[in-house]
Amino acid sequence: MGDPIARVRNFMSHIMLVAEYGDGNEIVGVIRGCIKTVTNGKKMSSTQLPVYVKLAYILGLRVSSTHRRLGIATKLVQELENWCKQNGAEYAYMATECNNKPSLNLFTQKCNYVKFRNPTVLVQPVHLHSKPLPLDIIIVRIPPQLAELVYRNVFSTSEFFPKDIDRLLSNKLNLGTFMALPKKSLSNWNPKTRELPSSFAILSIWDTKEVYRLQVKGVSVLTHAVCLGTRVLMPWVVVAEVGQMDPVREAIPHWKKFSWDEDVWCIKRFGEVNENCHDWYKSSVSSSSSVIFVDPRDL
Repeated sequence: MGDPIARVRNFMSHIMLVAEYGDGNEIVGVIRGCIKTVTNGKKMSSTQLPVYVKLAYILGLRVSSTHRRLGIATKLVQELENWCKQNGAEYAYMATECNNKPSLNLFTQKCNYVKFRNPTVLVQPVHLHSKPLPLDIIIVRIPPQLAELVYRNVFSTSEFFPKDIDRLLSNKLNLGTFMALPKKSLSNWNPKTRELPSSFAILSIWDTKEVYRLQVKGVSVLTHAVCLGTRVLMPWVVVAEVGQMDPVREAIPHWKKFSWDEDVWCIKRFGEVNENCHDWYKSSVSSSSSVIFVDPRDL
């Protein structure tokens, strides 16, 4: 899968660790991580500004099938956590599927993580967007600076909203941000006033095909050509990940057979509790924000 650190290299603070075994220094395990500053869904009572926490994201844990049950995965997680704490992370979280029992057992039973959120992944083939756009709706592309303003207004009380949203929107992998709104609102809306239209929808597109690249090696020329042809002819898909209670979920077109709600996010707190972070860590799914901001750099 192309660059082994592609999913975290777009963060300022990231790392990849490998585990070596035996005298031959054989690489038998790998883990990746990054640190970001995100909202926890709360506001400070004194200023009503969003509460930000420093959060580590752990991903890409792999151990060779011939070297499992030797404690390598646990050691990799511990070493990555040490790096996270040394770099100021207050929390760490990881994502997996609910049926991945080995991963869940490792993090929840051995490493003291707790199940935290259960987002839904919605997938829709691009070529099946056949619903026509209403005549009274217009779609406009907005610049990164305006998109940042809109996102900060909309997601200030969501969870996992990145403080560096400006870097995300100006990243070369961001293909643009688009807003749909009634045509009558466009003539009356002045973005410079920082006031949002009364009714709108906003969408940013992230180019994941530049992150994931399928490598085909050790096959015949014919098989390789067939694989390349499949990439050209196969329809693209749009993937969106949202909180299960997010009301926008009902409006996102998707194929049920492609979509799933089996992702599990597990979280762990480092160090002492402070007043701003306590409620976030302890909050249950029912009392949490209905909106989760999923950073495409994590996907």
